[in-house]
Amino acid sequence: MGIVQIIAVIAILLLLVKPLGTYLYYTFSNEPNRSDRIFGGIERGIYKLGGLKKLEGMSWKKYTISFLSTNIVLVAFGYLILRLQGGLPLNPNSMGGMDQSLSFNTVISFITNTNLQHYSGETGLSYFSQMAVITMLMFTSAASGLSVAVAFVRGVTGKKTLGNFFQDFVKSHTRIFLPLALLVALTLVALKVPQTLQPTLEVSTLEGQSQQIAVGPVASLESIKHLGTNGGGFTGANSSHPFENPSPLTNVIEILSMWMLPASLPYMYGLFAKNKRQGWGIFSAMMILFVLLLSLNFYAESKGNPAIHAMGIDASQGSMEGKEVRFGIAQSSLFTAVTTAATTGSVNNMHDTQTPLGQITPLALMMLNNVFGGKGVGLINMLMYAILAVFLCGLMVGRTPEFLGRKIEAREMKLIAIAILIHPLIILAPTAASFLTDLGQGSISNPGYHGLTQVLYEYASSAANNGSGFEGLADNNTFWNMTTGLVMLLGRYISMIAMLAVAGSLLRKQPVPETAGTFRTDNGLFTGILIGTVLIIGALTFLPVIVLGPIAEHLTLR
Repeated sequence: MGIVQIIAVIAILLLLVKPLGTYLYYTFSNEPNRSDRIFGGIERGIYKLGGLKKLEGMSWKKYTISFLSTNIVLVAFGYLILRLQGGLPLNPNSMGGMDQSLSFNTVISFITNTNLQHYSGETGLSYFSQMAVITMLMFTSAASGLSVAVAFVRGVTGKKTLGNFFQDFVKSHTRIFLPLALLVALTLVALKVPQTLQPTLEVSTLEGQSQQIAVGPVASLESIKHLGTNGGGFTGANSSHPFENPSPLTNVIEILSMWMLPASLPYMYGLFAKNKRQGWGIFSAMMILFVLLLSLNFYAESKGNPAIHAMGIDASQGSMEGKEVRFGIAQSSLFTAVTTAATTGSVNNMHDTQTPLGQITPLALMMLNNVFGGKGVGLINMLMYAILAVFLCGLMVGRTPEFLGRKIEAREMKLIAIAILIHPLIILAPTAASFLTDLGQGSISNPGYHGLTQVLYEYASSAANNGSGFEGLADNNTFWNMTTGLVMLLGRYISMIAMLAVAGSLLRKQPVPETAGTFRTDNGLFTGILIGTVLIIGALTFLPVIVLGPIAEHLTLR
């Protein structure tokens, strides 16, 4: 039955890919379409209010500066509110302001679409902060990432310009995130997810004790949390909390919410490239890698803990430690794989309590960071590997490599090398450094192999803009707040800037005609080569540390 549940959700996703990918294409192709009659007037009003008289195309440098400057303004706004929330309205529970290092970590976390939380939302934030900072940054960070991805696609597919960042940014809100978030939020409210501004409830238990029950504007945050692949929970328990995710039905809705947009982007790319097979090839590579890693997690969790089996205890139901009974193994494994593949970071079970082999799946998906990915990140990174694969194949046959009719030369490969190398560097270097400092070691609750996995997961989650917590770390201190904050910044912006530069470089090149010797990138052979490139270049980079962590822990359980 568990496998049937997983197949059913994947089948629903496949039905959504083409219509949603087509809608994304018409949204960002800037060609006249029927949605202009609905959203055009609103968007023109926003442009006028923002002083945008002409929506001219931008160079990659101007697009990058516009993207960064917008994010800087949002960071400053969010930081001030978090520091001053104690004196601001909509604070019925009298929350005080956040301290400096936690405010820095939180605002960086949400502007980079990471949403790593070193606090519990129900005890650390006022309703105003939840809405004006957390929910607001969930919209804007997702829109920023999607805009950059669309600009990169335009450059790679040879459009006249990368587009205008502010136009893409506004359209991402008006035509995609706001309508979808409203629809999902209303659905969640109908399925018993709270949406209120009432203060925390105080009730009496059956034993006569007083208990505090946190409520608030949960449904509105949950909708964009998943649609924007953000992941920050209203409560510390995230989507394992019954108020955030009360039933198997809401669980499936949340899985599809965080998965459908990233899964539709490859199809959008194929439409931009005027070759749908290109898009399906990228999608197939992502799905094959996803299914392989999902299968590992589902198998490991279904088999249970070897140490429990050795004690003669019946564990036929699998490893249910840290999982909600209402979801079971199947929906917990699928949620784990989707949330780390789509770099969402929302969790409906505690990854720290998964079996060692099961823990490899979320780690690997964040380390690869190209299996669907967040809003545009996965597509950008997979296309980066596609260009690398074409380059390597060109070298092997002694031909100048071409991708979509444009030559791949030294400048593009240097920029791609920077984007590929920065990811393992900002994961592995801080992981090693944390074991060399008293501040780092003092926060690790589990010694040995599991402690290594805890630290590795924290930095992998930060670098991949995922934000899910492995838990077990005492991470709300200056050391972890600052180091993970810096990793989130580097992981988000270096690769984005580098790939915008690649898009700008390709856009300036004259297309070359296709010949009999042109290496095709729209068939099954290239999909296989792409998967191989990802595994050889991406996966093998992290294999040693995976062996030292989860695999070594698994071997000790036998």
